Amino acid sequence: MMSTSEPLILAFDTSAAHCAAALLSGDKLLAHAHEPMAKGQAERLMVLITEVMAMGGAKLGDLSAIGVGVGPGNFTGIRISVSAARGLALGLGVRAVGVSTLAARAFGLPRPITVIEDARRGEIYLQDFDDIEGDGPLLLTAGDLPHVLSCLRVTGTGVALAAEVIPGLTILPPPLPLAEAIARIAGQNWQVPNLPRPAPLYLRAADAAPSRDGGPVMLPA
Repeated sequence: MMSTSEPLILAFDTSAAHCAAALLSGDKLLAHAHEPMAKGQAERLMVLITEVMAMGGAKLGDLSAIGVGVGPGNFTGIRISVSAARGLALGLGVRAVGVSTLAARAFGLPRPITVIEDARRGEIYLQDFDDIEGDGPLLLTAGDLPHVLSCLRVTGTGVALAAEVIPGLTILPPPLPLAEAIARIAGQNWQVPNLPRPAPLYLRAADAAPSRDGGPVMLPA
């Protein structure tokens, strides 16, 4: 068992075309991995988690809590991660913290800021963040932006789409990889009383065709 007085937080995300995980001990990042992939996250996620835990010199049984990206994003990818987080948390007897991927993109950036994520199909996810988390998120078309964007300081994977319709934007890159930001937010919130279980944040209905991805395979602690 890893010897540390700091909380050990594992976080992971498969809400888009990637599989990512990070391991945090207090404020120290122990390990991180981010692998682009269009499919196969269900088979890769638990293996990647095992690899990240090994890189960090820890075992699943050492964890204090689990953070997971709940979207918005890919329907199947979100379901894979949320199911894995719930299953691991139950098996290990620790809390799981759901973190919006939009909040993770905004983490560590000056406020106010607007996160704009590419939702594909010519659409975007948008959410404003001030000193406290703002309303939203919203699913919009890029053409809607001139009517709804109130802050010209933006970040996220959809900023190029925004720049095409709104000149003069101040574009800030996220200061942390997505999984690390999720871990840090989870590290701030895992002891909050009455914390709800992670739940998918869907803004778009699932595609009609069922997924061929199987569920994540749970590995021993």
